[in-house]
Amino acid sequence: MTPSTMAPDTGTREPGTAQARDIDRRDVRQASSIDLRGLHKRFGKTTIALDGVDLTIEAGEFFTLLGPSGCGKTTLLRILAGLEEPDAGSLRIGDRDITDTPPHKRSVNTVFQSYALFPHLSVRDNLAFGLRMQGIPLEQRKAKVAEIADFIQLGDLVERRVDRLSGGQRQRIALARALICEPNVLLLDEPLSALDAGLRGQLQVELQRIQKRLGMTFVFVTHDQDEAMVMSDRIAVLDSGIIQQVGTPSEVYEHPVNAFVARFMGHDNLFAIQRSADNWVDTDLGRLQLDPAQQRSEQQGWLLIRPETLELGGDVPAGYNRLEGIVKERLYRGSRIEYRLEVNGVTLMAVASNLGQRLHAVDDRVTISVCPEDLVRVAA
Repeated sequence: MTPSTMAPDTGTREPGTAQARDIDRRDVRQASSIDLRGLHKRFGKTTIALDGVDLTIEAGEFFTLLGPSGCGKTTLLRILAGLEEPDAGSLRIGDRDITDTPPHKRSVNTVFQSYALFPHLSVRDNLAFGLRMQGIPLEQRKAKVAEIADFIQLGDLVERRVDRLSGGQRQRIALARALICEPNVLLLDEPLSALDAGLRGQLQVELQRIQKRLGMTFVFVTHDQDEAMVMSDRIAVLDSGIIQQVGTPSEVYEHPVNAFVARFMGHDNLFAIQRSADNWVDTDLGRLQLDPAQQRSEQQGWLLIRPETLELGGDVPAGYNRLEGIVKERLYRGSRIEYRLEVNGVTLMAVASNLGQRLHAVDDRVTISVCPEDLVRVAA
């Protein structure tokens, strides 16, 4: 049904819709877990979108699929929604195998990047559309629309036409329309990407708040690392149709399992390990001592140094690694200062707080110290 053929919500049931169901707020469906096993998807003869994906998402989790364009995250979301069929593998939501279940029979709703609203209709009629298709009686629809509008803080917008609202207001409406039918799982396909930075940050917090209040399982797709870390309980990082790492935001950021994940999470301080033995490694920066927990059987790989773990100037604490560098560039970032340093002819990035810290000038020679526990070995 297109917007041009859709009539306002007057209480008339569309032919062929399901019989009215009594959905009581006191009997909201419980959140469902998701279990994916051996999912494969290929487009054409050469393009592999998913290459044997195994993944478990816990009930009530805010789970994010993170990765660059073409990594397979949107394909995976569309398979969850039933909009794409896998070439192989299985999909369970809760205790049901829904691999072959059509989209309209899955307890799954999707919030798209484009919002997919009916622009010529009011907010009220947009919100009531899914309930109307389910055959919910008019009075129940009115009550549920009022309830969700209050929950999402839509205020007095319910009588306005959607095409007269801002992007942030439309995003709230799209979210409310997806939630009003109380699905077991809510899928969100980069719904904030078209918004400006300030509004985007505000709605990130709102989405997280709503998810925690509802306890519903959210699966969120984004290519924005900061967005994923702010909102998620856990993150899966994908590349070329393969899940590279699954973990909490702190695990993925502080302990990436390989160089791809480290670079995608924004880490510039990656240095090839030339030699290693016991608790030290040789890199272009020099020889650095590691925490014994970082000992690995493999000799090569990469060393990750997070920029916020470096201390510039002052005395080097006992047991810390000491380096000497020259400040090549200083960038003001408000609450923090970023430094580009030259150490032994290679670049090292450092981040320092802008609160009561001494500022180092370009061309200053500085002492750099880092704790062995903050050095992380990363696989190639």
